Amino acid sequence: MMGYWFGGMWWWMALAGIFCVLFWGGIIWLVAWGINKATGHKDTAAAINSPLEIAKQRYAKSEITREQFEQIKKDLT
Repeated sequence: MMGYWFGGMWWWMALAGIFCVLFWGGIIWLVAWGINKATGHKDTAAAINSPLEIAKQRYAKSEITREQFEQIKKDLT
């Protein structure tokens, strides 16, 4: 009977090690996620673009015509 318990102990220790890594990894991820949410980091690239820059991008993608772009540019300046 002693051989069974001591011979089968290695997989309990391996399983406990895996759960320990998963637990602490989850805690670290949760803290990092909370800090990111609390500081309010968002995609700043979209917030920096001015209306003229957005119009230029839309014109470059052919979403608007040249006449529409010129009208937007005239309206904004």
